[in-house]
Amino acid sequence: MTRSIRSRGRRRRDRRGRGVRGLLYPPTLPAARSRAERFDAIVLDALEPIDERWHAELDRLDIAVDEVPEVTDCDPTTVTWGADIVEDGNIPLARLIPAGVDRAGLPTRARIVLYRRPLENRAHDGGDLSDLVHEVLVEQVANYLGVDPDIIDGPAAPG
Repeated sequence: MTRSIRSRGRRRRDRRGRGVRGLLYPPTLPAARSRAERFDAIVLDALEPIDERWHAELDRLDIAVDEVPEVTDCDPTTVTWGADIVEDGNIPLARLIPAGVDRAGLPTRARIVLYRRPLENRAHDGGDLSDLVHEVLVEQVANYLGVDPDIIDGPAAPG
């Protein structure tokens, strides 16, 4: 959010003389967390059962969250996404970035990037968002390991 130049120098005053506003909820309650913090918690919850079963295979994989995907093309209707993107109606939900070398010549780890806002917009409620994040993670982990998604989420032990 951008503030005007005039407001930079002023101290914030309490509006209408009601005193300084404080926190609505104590920081220990889940309602006090931001949307991004709640989404991060959903991702960790969805990743936990996958990581328990596939920990050894996933030790060189990072999971990240971005607000929205970066679009370099000016016209979003003509953007085409690669095979490493999980999309819904040409809107990317997640991306698998393979291990490689960065601009400085240093090795990078493979990374799954989940896009928070597109995922939140596709979900009807919190339970739906948890299920959607889990499905996307399963699909991306399966792509990373080169196996069928049913194997990642199935009842059998890896092997």
